Amino acid sequence: MRLLALENAEGEHLGCFEQLAEARGITVEYRHLWRGDDLEGALEYDLIVILGGPMSVNDEDSYPYLAEEKAIIRRALAEEKPLLGVCLGAQLIASALGARVYPGEKEELGWYPLTITGEGRKDEVFSAFPPQLEVFQWHGETFDLPQGATLLASSQLYPHQAFRAGRSYALQFHLEVTAEMVRDWSREVPERRDEILLNLEKRVAELNHWAEVFFDRWLRLAGL
Repeated sequence: MRLLALENAEGEHLGCFEQLAEARGITVEYRHLWRGDDLEGALEYDLIVILGGPMSVNDEDSYPYLAEEKAIIRRALAEEKPLLGVCLGAQLIASALGARVYPGEKEELGWYPLTITGEGRKDEVFSAFPPQLEVFQWHGETFDLPQGATLLASSQLYPHQAFRAGRSYALQFHLEVTAEMVRDWSREVPERRDEILLNLEKRVAELNHWAEVFFDRWLRLAGL
């Protein structure tokens, strides 16, 4: 079994998902799109994870690979291939499905409560989550819910935090971050760094627990 990670920016990698995959005998490979890797053969993989990045999905002039990435996502969805989109990756899935992606009123940077929707509580994957949990966020854009998609989670600032389309999931938030990733990203907001790093190891351990729950249920839904 093979998993392909589409990396849109340096430093935004699979995090704990990589260790979870390898522990389950899944071979992990990356395409570093930000440094020119192509997408040839991407649809031959069993699973595709589309990762985050600081750019907008609308920035195709500055990042031409985004257009090709959306095209691959559309083909993968049409073939009912299991996808996982994280942050920018979730927005790319939404855009590929025809939904609008646009700046939010306020950035979510750090730890925020996430609420599982009624549909989420019935979902094969999200039903394992508690009604509310703390997750790590790092975004300033959001998306409209794509037509036919099922809304699974919301936050106070952003009602569209997660959705399912077939066997594919889009997560605006980050379950995968490691403590090292949080420390690295938080350097961008020095005025909030102490707050973001408070109880970091405990918070990340809890978050990665739910990452494992999510990953195993997604694999089961994917039939893998």
